[in-house]
Amino acid sequence: MSKRQLAMVIDINKCLGCHTCTIADKNMWLRGEGQEYMCWNNVETRPGKGFPANWERLGGGWKDGEIHLGKLPALEDYGIPWSWDWEQLPHIAPQVAPTWGPNWEEDVGAGDYPNVWYFYLARPCNHCTKPACVAACPRKAVYKRDEDGIVLIDQERCRGYRYCVRACPYKKPYFNAIRYKSEKCIFCFPRVEQGVPPACVGQCPGRIRFFGYLDDREGPVYKLVKEFQVALPLHPELVTEPNVYYIPPLSPPRVDAQGRPGGEGRIPVEYLESLFGPQVRQVLSRLEAELAAARLGKPSELVATLISNHRWRI
Repeated sequence: MSKRQLAMVIDINKCLGCHTCTIADKNMWLRGEGQEYMCWNNVETRPGKGFPANWERLGGGWKDGEIHLGKLPALEDYGIPWSWDWEQLPHIAPQVAPTWGPNWEEDVGAGDYPNVWYFYLARPCNHCTKPACVAACPRKAVYKRDEDGIVLIDQERCRGYRYCVRACPYKKPYFNAIRYKSEKCIFCFPRVEQGVPPACVGQCPGRIRFFGYLDDREGPVYKLVKEFQVALPLHPELVTEPNVYYIPPLSPPRVDAQGRPGGEGRIPVEYLESLFGPQVRQVLSRLEAELAAARLGKPSELVATLISNHRWRI
């Protein structure tokens, strides 16, 4: 356990699917050899296979108090980096037809017309309270900082064994085959140490991310996670205790053949439960009640927090 824990809340309802967070992260940290395929932060369309493909089926996390080592993703699961045929200017194309990549299923939804649905799920490293990657590394190269709970990989100690990749159920450590090291999201700790939020937080045009310490009672993260209890971790059943939380998506109503809305939502609540656990029903009910009150002009601190410009305190 670290003395304090930095955490992030992501409001799925406000995500534009623009990938500005991913590009900000790539531009800042992922311009070296061997990093071409990496997205320390990615935004995937749900429902879908995600990035890497079918990561939820690859295993990892804790089972009965023991580390479970899952399977290693293949490079094809991430998507082989594209090489461009510059001889075909101005109509350039990849030299080899790609078969997968980050958010390959962009805007591909589920359901039947006119009741199709999808939403965007942004996924940085969770900087878990019980990180499986830390426990699995035989070199003790993966560690959790005592002062803020950020999980990092000591590049001097790492030998590229990839136990961290196998153990992480979210598949957020990445293997650099050129450097033969594992690399991952660092929560932009050099920025944090200067009092500046991570790049994905600062650059987000939809203002969907909140960042700060979990024990900061005046900060938006504490209010959304601890006080209002409307932010939930992804796959809590994996027992890593993630410190990235999500405001689950509200569902637009289903419509009939004449376009008249009904009372039932399009997004199956069972699907949301598979992502965020059984508490999601209670959270959705509270969000809907608070929004209904706000529409009537009644004060709602929860709604005010969700739309506030004060998205981070560090």
